[in-house]
Amino acid sequence: MNFLVIFFGIVLLFIIWLILDFCLGRQKHHSSVRKMETPILHGDFDIFTHGKELFHDYFSVLREAERHIHVLFYIVKDDVFSQEFLSILKEKARTGVEVRLLLDRLGSWKVKGAAIKELRAAGVEFAFSNPVKLPYLFYSMQVRNHRKISIIDGRIGYLGGFNIGKEYIDEDPSLGPWRDYHLKIGSESVNFLQSEFLMDWERCTGVDLQGVAKYFPKLPKGDVRQQFIPTEANQLECMFISLIQLAEKSITIGTPYFIPSRKIFAELQKAVQRGVCLTIIVPSVSDHILVKEASFRYLRTLLREGALVYQYNKGFYHAKTIVIDDKVADIGTANFDKRSLFLNQEINCYIYDPNFIDRIKDILDKDIHDSTRLTLEQLNKPNLARSMKEAVAGVVSYFL
Repeated sequence: MNFLVIFFGIVLLFIIWLILDFCLGRQKHHSSVRKMETPILHGDFDIFTHGKELFHDYFSVLREAERHIHVLFYIVKDDVFSQEFLSILKEKARTGVEVRLLLDRLGSWKVKGAAIKELRAAGVEFAFSNPVKLPYLFYSMQVRNHRKISIIDGRIGYLGGFNIGKEYIDEDPSLGPWRDYHLKIGSESVNFLQSEFLMDWERCTGVDLQGVAKYFPKLPKGDVRQQFIPTEANQLECMFISLIQLAEKSITIGTPYFIPSRKIFAELQKAVQRGVCLTIIVPSVSDHILVKEASFRYLRTLLREGALVYQYNKGFYHAKTIVIDDKVADIGTANFDKRSLFLNQEINCYIYDPNFIDRIKDILDKDIHDSTRLTLEQLNKPNLARSMKEAVAGVVSYFL
Protein backbone atom coordinates (compact mmCIF):
# COMPACT_ATOMS: atom_id res chain seq x y z
CA MET A 1 0.00 0.00 0.00
CA ASN A 2 2.78 2.42 0.93
CA PHE A 3 4.53 1.57 -2.34
CA LEU A 4 1.42 2.48 -4.35
CA VAL A 5 1.03 5.78 -2.49
CA ILE A 6 4.67 6.65 -3.18
CA PHE A 7 4.38 5.58 -6.83
CA PHE A 8 1.26 7.61 -7.54
CA GLY A 9 2.74 10.52 -5.62
CA ILE A 10 5.80 10.48 -7.87
CA VAL A 11 3.59 10.23 -10.99
CA LEU A 12 1.49 13.18 -9.78
CA LEU A 13 4.58 15.28 -9.12
CA PHE A 14 5.94 14.39 -12.56
CA ILE A 15 2.68 15.48 -14.22
CA ILE A 16 2.66 18.74 -12.25
CA TRP A 17 6.27 19.37 -13.29
CA LEU A 18 5.44 18.75 -16.96
CA ILE A 19 2.52 21.17 -16.84
CA LEU A 20 4.48 23.89 -15.03
CA ASP A 21 7.52 23.42 -17.28
CA PHE A 22 5.42 23.70 -20.42
CA CYS A 23 3.28 26.64 -19.28
CA LEU A 24 6.17 28.70 -17.93
CA GLY A 25 8.37 27.89 -20.92
CA ARG A 26 5.62 28.90 -23.33
CA GLN A 27 5.02 32.13 -21.44
CA LYS A 28 8.69 33.05 -21.64
CA HIS A 29 8.87 32.10 -25.33
CA HIS A 30 5.82 34.17 -26.25
CA SER A 31 7.19 37.21 -24.45
CA SER A 32 10.44 37.11 -26.43
CA VAL A 33 9.25 36.76 -30.04
CA ARG A 34 8.69 39.60 -32.44
CA LYS A 35 6.68 39.66 -35.64
CA MET A 36 8.65 39.68 -38.89
CA GLU A 37 7.66 39.79 -42.51
CA THR A 38 9.20 41.17 -45.63
CA PRO A 39 7.68 43.89 -47.78
CA ILE A 40 6.46 42.75 -51.17
CA LEU A 41 9.48 41.40 -53.04
CA HIS A 42 9.94 40.38 -56.66
CA GLY A 43 11.78 37.10 -57.11
CA ASP A 44 12.29 34.36 -59.64
CA PHE A 45 10.69 31.06 -58.67
CA ASP A 46 10.66 27.44 -59.72
CA ILE A 47 8.88 24.61 -57.93
CA PHE A 48 9.84 20.97 -57.43
CA THR A 49 7.40 18.24 -56.40
CA HIS A 50 9.65 15.20 -56.70
CA GLY A 51 12.72 14.58 -54.56
CA LYS A 52 14.99 13.11 -57.20
CA GLU A 53 14.49 16.12 -59.47
CA LEU A 54 14.92 18.59 -56.61
CA PHE A 55 18.10 17.05 -55.25
CA HIS A 56 19.65 16.60 -58.68
CA ASP A 57 19.26 20.36 -59.10
CA TYR A 58 20.17 21.21 -55.50
CA PHE A 59 23.32 19.11 -55.38
CA SER A 60 24.44 20.55 -58.72
CA VAL A 61 24.07 24.08 -57.38
CA LEU A 62 25.94 23.15 -54.20
CA ARG A 63 28.82 21.73 -56.24
CA GLU A 64 29.00 24.93 -58.29
CA ALA A 65 29.17 27.22 -55.24
CA GLU A 66 32.09 29.66 -55.35
CA ARG A 67 31.84 31.74 -52.17
CA HIS A 68 29.50 30.44 -49.48
CA ILE A 69 26.87 27.82 -48.70
CA HIS A 70 24.43 28.37 -45.83
CA VAL A 71 22.07 25.48 -45.04
CA LEU A 72 19.38 24.92 -42.43
CA PHE A 73 17.44 21.64 -42.26
CA TYR A 74 15.10 20.13 -39.74
CA ILE A 75 16.07 16.54 -40.55
CA VAL A 76 19.28 15.04 -41.86
CA LYS A 77 19.37 11.26 -41.54
CA ASP A 78 22.28 8.81 -41.35
CA ASP A 79 21.96 6.96 -44.65
CA VAL A 80 23.72 6.83 -48.00
CA PHE A 81 21.82 9.80 -49.39
CA SER A 82 22.52 11.92 -46.30
CA GLN A 83 26.18 10.97 -46.45
CA GLU A 84 26.32 12.16 -50.06
CA PHE A 85 24.90 15.51 -48.97
CA LEU A 86 27.42 15.88 -46.15
CA SER A 87 30.26 14.81 -48.46
CA ILE A 88 29.41 17.62 -50.88
CA LEU A 89 29.57 20.14 -48.05
CA LYS A 90 32.93 18.78 -46.90
CA GLU A 91 34.33 18.84 -50.44
CA LYS A 92 33.28 22.45 -50.95
CA ALA A 93 34.71 23.51 -47.59
CA ARG A 94 38.05 21.92 -48.46
CA THR A 95 38.20 24.03 -51.64
CA GLY A 96 37.82 27.23 -49.62
CA VAL A 97 34.07 27.80 -49.93
CA GLU A 98 32.56 28.99 -46.64
CA VAL A 99 30.05 26.36 -45.51
CA ARG A 100 27.70 26.79 -42.57
CA LEU A 101 25.34 23.95 -41.60
CA LEU A 102 22.62 24.42 -39.00
CA LEU A 103 20.48 21.41 -38.01
CA ASP A 104 17.65 21.02 -35.54
CA ARG A 105 18.97 19.20 -32.47
CA LEU A 106 16.19 16.62 -32.21
CA GLY A 107 15.11 16.43 -35.84
CA SER A 108 18.68 15.57 -36.87
CA TRP A 109 19.54 13.39 -33.88
CA LYS A 110 20.94 10.73 -36.22
CA VAL A 111 23.85 13.02 -37.14
CA LYS A 112 26.40 11.66 -34.66
CA GLY A 113 29.51 13.12 -33.13
CA ALA A 114 31.85 11.37 -35.54
CA ALA A 115 30.10 12.93 -38.55
CA ILE A 116 30.21 16.37 -36.92
CA LYS A 117 33.91 15.95 -36.20
CA GLU A 118 34.55 15.11 -39.87
CA LEU A 119 32.55 18.14 -41.01
CA ARG A 120 34.50 20.48 -38.77
CA ALA A 121 37.82 18.91 -39.74
CA ALA A 122 36.96 19.64 -43.38
CA GLY A 123 36.26 23.29 -42.50
CA VAL A 124 32.46 23.23 -42.24
CA GLU A 125 31.03 25.57 -39.60
CA PHE A 126 28.46 23.37 -37.83
CA ALA A 127 25.84 24.08 -35.15
CA PHE A 128 22.72 22.50 -33.71
CA SER A 129 19.59 24.61 -33.42
CA ASN A 130 17.21 24.50 -30.45
CA PRO A 131 19.05 22.28 -27.95
CA VAL A 132 17.07 20.87 -25.04
CA LYS A 133 18.01 23.04 -22.08
CA LEU A 134 17.15 24.19 -18.58
CA PRO A 135 15.09 25.55 -16.97
CA TYR A 136 12.26 24.36 -19.24
CA LEU A 137 13.40 20.93 -20.41
CA PHE A 138 10.03 19.64 -21.58
CA TYR A 139 9.03 22.84 -23.38
CA SER A 140 12.41 23.16 -25.09
CA MET A 141 12.01 19.60 -26.35
CA GLN A 142 8.82 20.65 -28.15
CA VAL A 143 10.05 23.86 -29.79
CA ARG A 144 11.79 22.74 -32.98
CA ASN A 145 13.39 24.67 -35.82
CA HIS A 146 11.33 23.22 -38.66
CA ARG A 147 12.66 25.58 -41.33
CA LYS A 148 14.39 24.14 -44.39
CA ILE A 149 16.29 26.86 -46.22
CA SER A 150 19.49 26.98 -48.24
CA ILE A 151 21.36 29.95 -49.72
CA ILE A 152 24.19 29.50 -52.19
CA ASP A 153 26.52 32.44 -52.93
CA GLY A 154 23.77 34.80 -51.80
CA ARG A 155 22.10 34.38 -55.20
CA ILE A 156 20.14 31.11 -55.15
CA GLY A 157 17.81 29.98 -52.37
CA TYR A 158 15.70 26.92 -51.60
CA LEU A 159 12.69 26.66 -49.28
CA GLY A 160 10.05 24.00 -48.76
CA GLY A 161 9.09 20.66 -47.29
CA PHE A 162 11.92 18.31 -48.25
CA ASN A 163 14.57 17.20 -45.74
CA ILE A 164 17.64 15.02 -46.25
CA GLY A 165 17.05 11.27 -46.10
CA LYS A 166 16.35 8.32 -48.34
CA GLU A 167 12.56 8.59 -47.99
CA TYR A 168 12.65 11.99 -49.69
CA ILE A 169 14.04 10.40 -52.87
CA ASP A 170 11.52 7.51 -52.83
CA GLU A 171 13.80 4.91 -51.25
CA ASP A 172 11.55 4.04 -48.31
CA PRO A 173 9.14 1.36 -49.57
CA SER A 174 6.85 1.73 -46.55
CA LEU A 175 5.87 5.23 -47.68
CA GLY A 176 6.25 4.94 -51.43
CA PRO A 177 6.93 7.97 -53.65
CA TRP A 178 7.31 11.16 -51.60
CA ARG A 179 5.15 14.04 -52.80
CA ASP A 180 6.22 17.46 -51.58
CA TYR A 181 6.59 21.09 -52.70
CA HIS A 182 9.93 22.89 -52.63
CA LEU A 183 10.78 26.29 -54.11
CA LYS A 184 13.95 27.37 -55.89
CA ILE A 185 14.34 31.12 -55.53
CA GLY A 186 16.37 33.79 -57.32
CA SER A 187 16.66 37.58 -57.60
CA GLU A 188 16.05 40.00 -54.72
CA SER A 189 14.01 37.52 -52.69
CA VAL A 190 17.16 35.59 -51.79
CA ASN A 191 18.44 38.38 -49.56
CA PHE A 192 15.71 37.81 -46.97
CA LEU A 193 16.35 34.07 -46.84
CA GLN A 194 19.99 34.91 -46.20
CA SER A 195 19.04 37.28 -43.41
CA GLU A 196 16.73 34.71 -41.81
CA PHE A 197 19.45 32.06 -41.84
CA LEU A 198 21.92 34.46 -40.21
CA MET A 199 19.40 35.35 -37.49
CA ASP A 200 18.92 31.67 -36.69
CA TRP A 201 22.69 31.16 -36.80
CA GLU A 202 23.23 34.00 -34.32
CA ARG A 203 20.52 32.66 -32.04
CA CYS A 204 22.31 29.29 -31.85
CA THR A 205 25.97 30.36 -31.93
CA GLY A 206 26.02 33.93 -30.66
CA VAL A 207 27.86 35.03 -33.83
CA ASP A 208 26.30 38.04 -35.58
CA LEU A 209 27.00 38.04 -39.33
CA GLN A 210 24.21 40.33 -40.52
CA GLY A 211 26.62 43.12 -41.41
CA VAL A 212 28.82 40.99 -43.67
CA ALA A 213 28.39 42.59 -47.10
CA LYS A 214 29.50 39.56 -49.13
CA TYR A 215 26.39 37.66 -48.01
CA PHE A 216 24.08 40.26 -49.55
CA PRO A 217 25.01 40.95 -53.17
CA LYS A 218 22.90 43.50 -55.03
CA LEU A 219 20.25 41.46 -56.80
CA PRO A 220 17.77 42.44 -59.53
CA LYS A 221 14.02 42.25 -59.18
CA GLY A 222 12.35 39.13 -60.52
CA ASP A 223 8.91 38.55 -61.99
CA VAL A 224 7.00 36.99 -59.08
CA ARG A 225 5.42 39.19 -56.37
CA GLN A 226 5.78 37.56 -52.97
CA GLN A 227 6.79 37.95 -49.35
CA PHE A 228 8.32 35.73 -46.67
CA ILE A 229 6.88 35.42 -43.18
CA PRO A 230 8.86 33.53 -40.53
CA THR A 231 6.82 32.51 -37.49
CA GLU A 232 7.12 30.91 -34.08
CA ALA A 233 5.14 30.65 -30.85
CA ASN A 234 1.50 31.52 -31.78
CA GLN A 235 2.20 33.80 -34.77
CA LEU A 236 1.24 31.38 -37.52
CA GLU A 237 -2.33 31.00 -36.25
CA CYS A 238 -3.00 34.68 -36.95
CA MET A 239 -1.49 34.41 -40.44
CA PHE A 240 -3.63 31.41 -41.38
CA ILE A 241 -6.77 33.08 -40.04
CA SER A 242 -6.03 36.17 -42.16
CA LEU A 243 -5.64 34.00 -45.25
CA ILE A 244 -8.90 32.15 -44.64
CA GLN A 245 -10.78 35.41 -44.14
CA LEU A 246 -9.61 36.62 -47.57
CA ALA A 247 -11.38 33.79 -49.38
CA GLU A 248 -14.41 34.59 -51.51
CA LYS A 249 -14.64 31.54 -53.76
CA SER A 250 -12.20 28.78 -52.83
CA ILE A 251 -9.68 27.54 -50.30
CA THR A 252 -7.40 24.61 -51.09
CA ILE A 253 -5.23 23.18 -48.32
CA GLY A 254 -2.54 20.57 -48.91
CA THR A 255 -0.99 19.16 -45.75
CA PRO A 256 0.33 15.89 -44.32
CA TYR A 257 -1.29 16.64 -40.94
CA PHE A 258 -4.66 18.38 -40.64
CA ILE A 259 -4.95 19.34 -36.95
CA PRO A 260 -6.18 22.96 -36.86
CA SER A 261 -6.53 25.12 -33.77
CA ARG A 262 -9.96 25.93 -32.40
CA LYS A 263 -9.88 29.44 -33.91
CA ILE A 264 -8.73 28.28 -37.34
CA PHE A 265 -11.30 25.50 -37.40
CA ALA A 266 -14.03 28.04 -36.62
CA GLU A 267 -12.82 30.26 -39.49
CA LEU A 268 -12.89 27.32 -41.91
CA GLN A 269 -16.47 26.56 -40.86
CA LYS A 270 -17.45 30.19 -41.39
CA ALA A 271 -15.85 30.12 -44.85
CA VAL A 272 -17.83 27.04 -45.88
CA GLN A 273 -21.02 28.54 -44.48
CA ARG A 274 -20.59 31.69 -46.56
CA GLY A 275 -20.26 29.60 -49.74
CA VAL A 276 -16.50 29.18 -50.10
CA CYS A 277 -15.49 25.85 -51.66
CA LEU A 278 -13.06 24.23 -49.19
CA THR A 279 -10.85 21.45 -50.54
CA ILE A 280 -8.40 19.57 -48.33
CA ILE A 281 -5.73 17.13 -49.54
CA VAL A 282 -4.16 14.79 -46.99
CA PRO A 283 -2.18 11.55 -47.30
CA SER A 284 -3.89 8.17 -47.24
CA VAL A 285 -0.90 6.70 -45.40
CA SER A 286 0.70 8.14 -42.28
CA ASP A 287 4.34 8.59 -41.33
CA HIS A 288 3.66 9.27 -37.62
CA ILE A 289 1.47 7.61 -35.02
CA LEU A 290 -2.02 9.07 -34.43
CA VAL A 291 -1.72 12.08 -36.78
CA LYS A 292 -4.20 10.61 -39.23
CA GLU A 293 -6.72 9.80 -36.51
CA ALA A 294 -6.26 13.26 -34.97
CA SER A 295 -7.60 14.81 -38.18
CA PHE A 296 -10.81 12.79 -38.37
CA ARG A 297 -12.81 14.80 -35.81
CA TYR A 298 -12.21 17.96 -37.86
CA LEU A 299 -12.68 16.36 -41.26
CA ARG A 300 -15.93 14.71 -40.16
CA THR A 301 -17.45 18.09 -39.25
CA LEU A 302 -16.21 19.83 -42.40
CA LEU A 303 -17.49 17.02 -44.64
CA ARG A 304 -20.88 17.33 -42.98
CA GLU A 305 -20.89 21.04 -43.84
CA GLY A 306 -19.94 20.50 -47.49
CA ALA A 307 -16.13 20.53 -47.69
CA LEU A 308 -14.26 18.23 -50.06
CA VAL A 309 -11.54 15.97 -48.65
CA TYR A 310 -9.13 13.93 -50.75
CA GLN A 311 -6.66 11.29 -49.59
CA TYR A 312 -3.57 11.15 -51.78
CA ASN A 313 -2.83 7.55 -52.72
CA LYS A 314 0.26 7.60 -54.94
CA GLY A 315 2.74 7.65 -52.06
CA PHE A 316 3.12 9.91 -49.05
CA TYR A 317 1.78 13.45 -49.34
CA HIS A 318 3.97 15.93 -47.44
CA ALA A 319 3.12 19.18 -49.26
CA LYS A 320 2.45 22.34 -47.25
CA THR A 321 0.28 24.78 -49.16
CA ILE A 322 -2.80 26.98 -48.95
CA VAL A 323 -4.30 28.62 -52.03
CA ILE A 324 -6.93 31.32 -51.61
CA ASP A 325 -9.01 32.05 -54.76
CA ASP A 326 -6.60 33.43 -57.34
CA LYS A 327 -5.21 35.90 -54.81
CA VAL A 328 -2.47 34.20 -52.86
CA ALA A 329 -0.67 30.88 -52.61
CA ASP A 330 1.26 29.91 -49.50
CA ILE A 331 4.11 27.41 -49.78
CA GLY A 332 6.57 26.90 -46.97
CA THR A 333 7.69 24.70 -44.13
CA ALA A 334 4.60 24.87 -41.90
CA ASN A 335 2.12 22.04 -41.61
CA PHE A 336 -1.56 22.68 -40.94
CA ASP A 337 -1.27 21.39 -37.38
CA LYS A 338 -0.92 22.66 -33.83
CA ARG A 339 2.78 21.90 -33.61
CA SER A 340 3.52 24.24 -36.51
CA LEU A 341 0.95 26.76 -35.27
CA PHE A 342 2.17 27.01 -31.68
CA LEU A 343 5.55 25.35 -31.23
CA ASN A 344 7.79 25.18 -34.30
CA GLN A 345 9.85 27.88 -35.92
CA GLU A 346 8.62 28.01 -39.52
CA ILE A 347 8.96 30.15 -42.62
CA ASN A 348 6.35 30.49 -45.36
CA CYS A 349 6.37 32.14 -48.76
CA TYR A 350 3.22 34.03 -49.79
CA ILE A 351 2.97 34.32 -53.58
CA TYR A 352 0.73 36.93 -55.23
CA ASP A 353 1.62 36.36 -58.89
CA PRO A 354 -1.38 35.04 -60.92
CA ASN A 355 0.76 33.01 -63.33
CA PHE A 356 2.66 31.21 -60.58
CA ILE A 357 -0.55 30.66 -58.62
CA ASP A 358 -2.01 29.00 -61.74
CA ARG A 359 1.04 26.75 -61.86
CA ILE A 360 0.51 25.73 -58.24
CA LYS A 361 -3.19 25.10 -58.88
CA ASP A 362 -2.28 22.81 -61.79
CA ILE A 363 -0.05 20.81 -59.42
CA LEU A 364 -2.89 20.60 -56.89
CA ASP A 365 -5.30 19.43 -59.60
CA LYS A 366 -2.84 16.64 -60.44
CA ASP A 367 -2.64 15.67 -56.77
CA ILE A 368 -6.43 15.61 -56.48
CA HIS A 369 -6.56 13.40 -59.57
CA ASP A 370 -4.15 11.03 -57.81
CA SER A 371 -6.32 10.95 -54.69
CA THR A 372 -9.47 9.23 -53.49
CA ARG A 373 -12.34 11.31 -52.17
CA LEU A 374 -13.05 10.71 -48.47
CA THR A 375 -16.72 10.45 -47.55
CA LEU A 376 -18.62 11.03 -44.34
CA GLU A 377 -19.95 7.49 -44.57
CA GLN A 378 -16.40 6.11 -44.41
CA LEU A 379 -15.56 8.12 -41.31
CA ASN A 380 -18.85 7.26 -39.59
CA LYS A 381 -18.56 3.53 -40.24
CA PRO A 382 -18.13 1.79 -36.84
CA ASN A 383 -14.47 0.98 -36.14
CA LEU A 384 -13.47 0.39 -32.53
CA ALA A 385 -9.70 0.58 -33.10
CA ARG A 386 -10.02 3.85 -35.02
CA SER A 387 -12.32 5.32 -32.37
CA MET A 388 -9.85 4.49 -29.62
CA LYS A 389 -7.01 6.07 -31.60
CA GLU A 390 -9.13 9.17 -32.23
CA ALA A 391 -9.79 9.52 -28.51
CA VAL A 392 -6.09 9.29 -27.64
CA ALA A 393 -5.14 11.60 -30.52
CA GLY A 394 -7.61 14.22 -29.28
CA VAL A 395 -5.86 14.34 -25.92
CA VAL A 396 -2.33 14.75 -27.30
CA SER A 397 -3.11 16.62 -30.54
CA TYR A 398 -1.15 19.71 -29.42
CA PHE A 399 2.08 17.70 -29.69
CA LEU A 400 1.43 15.68 -32.86
